[in-house]
Amino acid sequence: MRVIAGTLRSRVLHAPHGHDTRPTHARVREALFSILGPMTDRTVLDLCAGTGALGIEALSRGASHAVFVESAKDALRALARNVEELGLDASSTIISSDLKASRPRLRERSPFDIIFCDPPWARTTEILRTLESIPIGGLLSDSGRFILEHSAKFEMKPATLSLVELVDTRRWGDTAMSLFAAAPKATATAPDAAEKVVEGMK
Repeated sequence: MRVIAGTLRSRVLHAPHGHDTRPTHARVREALFSILGPMTDRTVLDLCAGTGALGIEALSRGASHAVFVESAKDALRALARNVEELGLDASSTIISSDLKASRPRLRERSPFDIIFCDPPWARTTEILRTLESIPIGGLLSDSGRFILEHSAKFEMKPATLSLVELVDTRRWGDTAMSLFAAAPKATATAPDAAEKVVEGMK
């Protein structure tokens, strides 16, 4: 697996052995970044980061900083190795934590212009519940985008998450990407108020 474009083009990315970490295919990454457009000076959050392929691709294409969140030990080792060998220490932050426990640290670093999330497909519904509790829309900049990778068979509903709006879902073989935009005034909502909105929906 390699970085596709930018200053780190063709550099190798290390991945752990086994099937627990499933890096995004190169053709899907290329298509996704074509949709998202220029990465210059954008701040990026890579949730369920695995090898860090999406966040690293964004850095290679000009993003100013990327925060990676991962809890699996083997994936963390591969991620840390990739960041170190590619010389990205100064522009990267690695948070060794699950999504729910990382919430306070993510709020401190928000807002983000781009948020990626590529969880194990079998856990998509569980991860969506966790993202709702954060809530993910409260971490986005006004023009930010949240991208969730999931199985093409998974039905993503427009009202899946609060504080964000489903813009589009693209499919490439068995892989799909759902793109969300920050809902109007989502980033102006205080964290406590956002939590009350979520609680009111339960």
